[in-house]
Amino acid sequence: MNTPPPVCLRLTRTCTAVRQAGLNFLRTPAMKTDADAILFSAKSFAAAMLAYYVSLRIGLPKPFWAIVTVYIVSQTSAGASLSRGVYRFAGTLIGAIATVAIVPNFVNDPILCSVILAGWIGLCLFFSLLDRTPRAYAFVLAGYTASLIGFPSVLDPGAVFDTASLRVQEICIGILCAALIHRYVLPKPMTGQFTGKLSATLRDARRLAGDALTETPEENRRDRHQLSLDLLTLQGLATHLPYDPAAVTPRRRTLQLIHDRLARLLPLTAEIEDRVHFLGIGDGDDDLTALVGDVRAWIATTDTDEGETAARLMGRARSVQKQSGADAAAPGDRVGANLAGHLAEMIGLLHDCDRLRQSLTARWRSRQAAPLHGPKHARGYVYHRDPWMAARAALGCIVGILSGCAFWIGSAWPEGGTAVSILGVCCTLFGNFDAPVPFVVKYIVGSIYGVLISLVYSFAILPQVTSFPVLVAVLAPAFLFAGSLQARLPTTFMAMGITLTIPILSGLDASYTGDFATALNTVIALFAAVGFGAVSMSLFQTVPVDVAINRLLDASRRDVGRRALGGAPNEAHWASLMIDRTALLLPRLRASGKAGADVLDDTLRHLRIGHAAGQLRKTIPRTKGGAGAATGELLSAIAVSFRVRKPITPADLIDLDQRIETVMALMGDGADRRRSRAVDLLIDLRFALGTGGKSKEGEPSS
Repeated sequence: MNTPPPVCLRLTRTCTAVRQAGLNFLRTPAMKTDADAILFSAKSFAAAMLAYYVSLRIGLPKPFWAIVTVYIVSQTSAGASLSRGVYRFAGTLIGAIATVAIVPNFVNDPILCSVILAGWIGLCLFFSLLDRTPRAYAFVLAGYTASLIGFPSVLDPGAVFDTASLRVQEICIGILCAALIHRYVLPKPMTGQFTGKLSATLRDARRLAGDALTETPEENRRDRHQLSLDLLTLQGLATHLPYDPAAVTPRRRTLQLIHDRLARLLPLTAEIEDRVHFLGIGDGDDDLTALVGDVRAWIATTDTDEGETAARLMGRARSVQKQSGADAAAPGDRVGANLAGHLAEMIGLLHDCDRLRQSLTARWRSRQAAPLHGPKHARGYVYHRDPWMAARAALGCIVGILSGCAFWIGSAWPEGGTAVSILGVCCTLFGNFDAPVPFVVKYIVGSIYGVLISLVYSFAILPQVTSFPVLVAVLAPAFLFAGSLQARLPTTFMAMGITLTIPILSGLDASYTGDFATALNTVIALFAAVGFGAVSMSLFQTVPVDVAINRLLDASRRDVGRRALGGAPNEAHWASLMIDRTALLLPRLRASGKAGADVLDDTLRHLRIGHAAGQLRKTIPRTKGGAGAATGELLSAIAVSFRVRKPITPADLIDLDQRIETVMALMGDGADRRRSRAVDLLIDLRFALGTGGKSKEGEPSS
């Protein structure tokens, strides 16, 4: 047998090493991001050129709107691109209908026409801010479509129907081309991205549950905050799943069941952490300590046993709960029973999440092989909505647009209609940010680049183009570069300034015009409108970050009071709503520059207090004797303490703690099942208020 020479062996090993190094380099996150951005840019450019070609072939007068639509609709995943296209079509159609109904009937009274158009745009912004789902994009489009068509049509109201009809056709072609290219040319399904994020979130949830059984409060705090953001991210991704081209997409009800369990797990781990710290569970040999150790080991394992270990641990926890509750001779025994009950609930939630994840994308649609441990009714994600803040932003939008209209009418500026239409787009498009000006500035920077590139194209390159293939070739560098920027979150708005400016200013109409005066007037109108929009939004639509934070905290406090009085009875709704508020607080606290840990802990504490108070309210009709009346008085005192706009004082906490002590004494030994449940809730309330975390010797636990 001939052996290869040593030189050949070394060369083979070197080639293999180089190949492996190259593959490892291509798999790095930075290279993957670059590759995804390049692919997105190439597909978007192909869709834009296809839409432009189709618009030219059927004789549409302004085919550049098809190009603009492609870049507005295109997203990095196929499902998001299709859903965004559907919402854009719906919003464009509604906005066009509204414009046709408004402009011809009120064009003889410019002031009234401006007020009605501005009112419509503000109303659309109001509903988009209330919706807070990707569907809100339809309301945004309904608003700024009316702005784009309505204000320029004031000078020619008789043609408004034709203008609206043509605009809808151009936009529909752009939507269709973007959807086809992103769905069928190297599609990037969102289902894989979603399931990957869900798996990571579930791993984080198990880590949070395991850490709750140890003395790691700072790590637990960070994990709980991250879980709140993860749930918001998952909800945003899940909205696009019905439009995804994947063969099997997760079922909506299953996703809602997983969300409900994770939402309950977040405050439950805080409850367990407090009990473990209170009891000082360490290396003892009692049943509760052994149970905690076994639960921690089960959480750390990744093996699946069809739920046998989980069922056994839940049985042990219920047994320890019953035994500790029956033999409760000291406050620590009753807290130990409470901890055992919470451990049983946590095990059930984690096991449910594992089983639901395994069945998430199953090709068969059978019923669950075994019943779930948690609630069977699926609630799903609940969004916090603030009508007052939405109305404030809408009113600021209306004031800004009317200010622009006043200047246009007063000065009789020929390009005023174009400027005000762009102003309406800015006020609507950026109106969902607390501080929109930084994003507008990014858009202005992109527009500057777009204008410079457009001038080069319009008067140096395009006059030399004689065929469509050559046109595609000369447009490719600018659009491919801008498209790659659009795929990266930090430069998305700057890229929009480029991709939305080049088609309009470069003269990509049905025929080349090359009118420098027209281009210059459009550029002046563009920057005047965007600049005025930045000033207007800074004055009328900017919400100070401290105001936004305080409104979220005030809403949480008011809802705690409502829960104590029997309002908002649905537990899953309450937990999900408070988690959404936590997710909204996180970026605002970072923007404020404040240490947000205490504020976020307050939100979690409000969630726990509201949960315990709401559950206690349900026990009052079944509690006989003075205990029921005392429970009602306790909850009324909580409602009073949390419905006023001031922090709870130490005196308030002492009063509430004394009331809890009185109710627990009236409940007796808790031998009755109903009273035992009420005592557990009183313990939960005590720990949530911060009055139950004392050591066994009675000293504060810090």
